[in-house]
Amino acid sequence: MNDKIKIVIDGKEYWTELGKTILDAAKDNGIFIPSLCHVEGVKAAGSCRICNVKVNGRNMTACSTPVAEGMTIVNNIPELEELRKAIVEVMFVAGNHFCPACEKSGNCELQALGYRFLMLVPRFPYEFPDKGVNAESKYIYHDRNRCILCKRCVRTVIKDGKHVFALNSRGGEHIHIKIDTELASQLTEEEAQAAMDICPVGAILKKERGYYDPIGERKYDKQPIGSEIENK
Repeated sequence: MNDKIKIVIDGKEYWTELGKTILDAAKDNGIFIPSLCHVEGVKAAGSCRICNVKVNGRNMTACSTPVAEGMTIVNNIPELEELRKAIVEVMFVAGNHFCPACEKSGNCELQALGYRFLMLVPRFPYEFPDKGVNAESKYIYHDRNRCILCKRCVRTVIKDGKHVFALNSRGGEHIHIKIDTELASQLTEEEAQAAMDICPVGAILKKERGYYDPIGERKYDKQPIGSEIENK
């Protein structure tokens, strides 16, 4: 067990491996830490900040912080749950997330976290921004009004070694994800579906995909987000 180390999460000891992040180590031990930007096996971006935990009294992003021998981590406390809930609420009001009419309803991670944190009415005013949509590519409909800037698509949707999505503008209120429509049109239907699946919300949709699964049969209709980890 030379490659194994011991960490403490919420007062309990767990074994994990050097090189793991707090998020992955927790998942391996049946502990759910919410995140909207993390993709397993892909370099962490730390974009959404929902995975904040306390390490030695300091807030750290669990997706980008490596574990260390004897590390003490606090995950499940009211302070962090309230912070995560506030972040989810901000994401709802900063975009056009009208769940009943969204093709991703029931399969949306943001919506599922809203349920998990018992979000009713956001405490912040709605912005209803008009960020535009792009339906020029063959199989993908890109709705920037729903984008939460998690950058999953930027990091994972690649065609012939080139990124299909990219950040346009590096700061301020005008920052957004831009799609290379010419490159996106070269995606196969399967690749377009994978792009839709990697998006945690309804910002990337495969054309003509629509409402295939009836209400009650969609992913988070069957079990709450995180339950597949916590019920190992």
